[in-house]
Formats: sequence, C-alpha cells, structure tokens
Amino acid sequence: MIERDIEVSSRNGGIPSFAVCPDGPGSYPGIILYMDAPGIREELRNLARRIAKQGYFCLLPDMYYRIGTLRFDFVRRAEGMRPAMFAAMNSLTNAMVMDDTAACLGFLDAQEKVKLGPVGCIGYCMSGRYVTTAAAKFPNRFAASASLYGVGIVSDAEDTPHKLVDQIKGEMYFGFAEVDDTVPANVIPTLKESLDKAKTKYQLDVFPGSRHGFHFPEREAYNTFAAEQSWAKIVAMWDRNLK
Repeated sequence: MIERDIEVSSRNGGIPSFAVCPDGPGSYPGIILYMDAPGIREELRNLARRIAKQGYFCLLPDMYYRIGTLRFDFVRRAEGMRPAMFAAMNSLTNAMVMDDTAACLGFLDAQEKVKLGPVGCIGYCMSGRYVTTAAAKFPNRFAASASLYGVGIVSDAEDTPHKLVDQIKGEMYFGFAEVDDTVPANVIPTLKESLDKAKTKYQLDVFPGSRHGFHFPEREAYNTFAAEQSWAKIVAMWDRNLK
C-alpha cells in the first residue's frame, strides 16, 4: 500500500488529509471517506486502508480543520469530551463541506494514481447528510455514494438533503440501524418517498438488531452481520459504477 499524510488546498486553507492506494501499477478510482463526529483517528485510517485494498484511491479529509487539530478518544471517552465533540460537529454546515468536497475532487483529479472519471464516497453518522448533498451538488462526479446510519438527511432545514435527491445521477446506498435515537421515525419513510419520487437508483437497508455505530469493531454497538452485509453491498456498488 502507498499511504501518506497530505494537505488538500482549498480556499479556506489546507485540509489535513490521509491518502492511501494500492502500490501496484496503474490508477484507481477515487473514494472520499467523510469522517463521523469523533473525527480523525486510527480507526478511520484503517477503514481507508480497507477501501484501498479493494482497489481504490481513498482520501480521508479532516473536516474539523477550520477550528484546529481536534482528536477525540471515543473509546475511552475522557470526561467533558462529548460536549466538545458535538460542538465541533455542529460547527459544520452543508455549504462548508461542499466547499471542501470541491477541493477534494480537485486534489483527486491531479493525482496520477487516481483514475480519471467518476468517483465514489462514503460517510458515517454526521456525514450521511454530506454524502447525500455531495451526490446532488456534484451529480456528474459522484457515481456511487454510501451513507451508514446517517443523521440529518431529513430535516426542516432549508438545505435538507432529502429535498435535493432529484439532482442525483449516481447510485446511492443507505444503511440504517434498527435502534437509533439520532434518526427519528419519520426519516426513513420520508427519505424513501423522496428517492422513489425522484427515481433515484438506490438501496436502503435497516439491519435488525443493530444500533447506531454498528460498523466499527471498536464500538460496543458493533454488529458483525450489519457491518459486513453493508460493506459487501457498498463495495459491489462501487465496483459496478467505478470500475
């Protein structure tokens, strides 16, 4: 594997990022990995490496760069960490992340190891709204986008992602937990109604017995079936749309 810490140039400053791809010859389709609320950590870097092992160039940007270098130890949960983490999460907006997405796409376009053409993305928790928005705002770039237990996809906000899905041209995957206090009961049926009305190509799963955070092995909520079933479907979606 080839991996490095880099800075993605943006109009808001350099975005510290982690980039990884196979060390073989040729180029690989690009995947942007949007972090969840705890932010950059080895758990996410390992996920980026797992994506790269499937034959992709994965870019993991630090979305909190505007407010400094933040590192949250989610597993040990130091006292006082949670309010700080949510404050950081709430400092982001769809518009900010779309600015960063444009910068990340520009970075990928400039890399010799990145295959020209459409790219994919994946987001967890807070980034479910961002991958959905990115697929809509950059419809000619994102051919395959995935959200796992995403929050904020359906809301009363003016820029709520579920009202943008008619702009999406690529394929979407949404994986939700059966038990998730961050996803109100109206979210999934409203999202499905919007996707169906827009004739968006998508898959949506609700995994029985799963809870928010089911994809990460270090979490108490880790659910092997939900994690591996969703992973297999996401990789298959990337493969058929990007390779």
